[in-house]
Amino acid sequence: MRKIFAERFKSARLMKGFSLQDLADALGHKFSRQALHRYEKGEVLPDNDKINLLSKALNVTPDFFFRTTNVELGEIEYRKLSKMPKKEALMIKEKTKEYLSRYLELEEILGLRIEFENPLKNIAVITSYEQVNEAANRLRECWNLGGGAIFNVVELLEDKNIKVVKLDVDEDFDGLQTFVNSNIPVIVYNIKKTNKPDRVRFTLLHELAHLLLNFGDVSQKEKETLCYQFAGAMLLPEKTIKAELGDRRNKLSINELGNIKKQYGISMQAVVMRAKDCGIIDKHYAKQFFFIIKQMNWKIDEPFEYNGIEESNRFEQLLFRALVEEQISMSKAASLSNRTLADFRSECQMIF
Repeated sequence: MRKIFAERFKSARLMKGFSLQDLADALGHKFSRQALHRYEKGEVLPDNDKINLLSKALNVTPDFFFRTTNVELGEIEYRKLSKMPKKEALMIKEKTKEYLSRYLELEEILGLRIEFENPLKNIAVITSYEQVNEAANRLRECWNLGGGAIFNVVELLEDKNIKVVKLDVDEDFDGLQTFVNSNIPVIVYNIKKTNKPDRVRFTLLHELAHLLLNFGDVSQKEKETLCYQFAGAMLLPEKTIKAELGDRRNKLSINELGNIKKQYGISMQAVVMRAKDCGIIDKHYAKQFFFIIKQMNWKIDEPFEYNGIEESNRFEQLLFRALVEEQISMSKAASLSNRTLADFRSECQMIF
């Protein structure tokens, strides 16, 4: 019991971004740093009153400290994470593990044994744009997406047994991907980007490329470019963009790019890059366009917005299913949703 508490206590502290001294300060020095250190080492198990104080300071429920669902993150390609302070990177990893521990426990309660099969596992090693384009076409075919717009990328990935985790963390962080417990694919994205759903969509599909594709002898920069091209090809297949713009163009209008953005959920800048990759425009015109984008301050805030929804309710659906079927109690449902029992009752009283 002490070992479980120690591991979970440390996880909660890291999620909060606290050092032991920070936590002692937040607790008004009701606990010494040395006492907190002993808890974290598993030398002492605090009593219920102290656990309640710790849970409030760390913004977790008391039973968080005794949850036993095992979550082991696989290798993470650090890209932008490598540039972040160590404290922030640890916070991201611990928050990811915490959410997944609740999610996997809920699936276990419901007896859901979900196996993920990589639909692209048999394709050749990726080294070129042509291969990336073909991989995107193959995946769209496997997932029966046709050539139209993807309505909700988050929901699509969850439906395909890929866990999607949204975090509220440093704005420098876009996303990451890994496998949990060796066989559960996970993609993480930053909730602070959700005011730009087209960017969220592109980030998710970029991370999906890292998750599903096996890259050959290419540099890190080339790999990133290939992943961006995969995301573009998933959002706007070659046949689709050529149907919208034609096979060859000398110029593109802002209005037609904006209309494509609104329909397909892909930024105007990504549409231009996609048009270049598909040979619709040449590199020189693409360069001119991006110069205009910079001059007009449209790099972040483009003149047209995509107003689609990027959300999945799968976790909540499973939670209410388990609750209605009396496989979990109201207090357990509150714990799994990381809310107090009073808050959970208040929010859900209309449903029950």
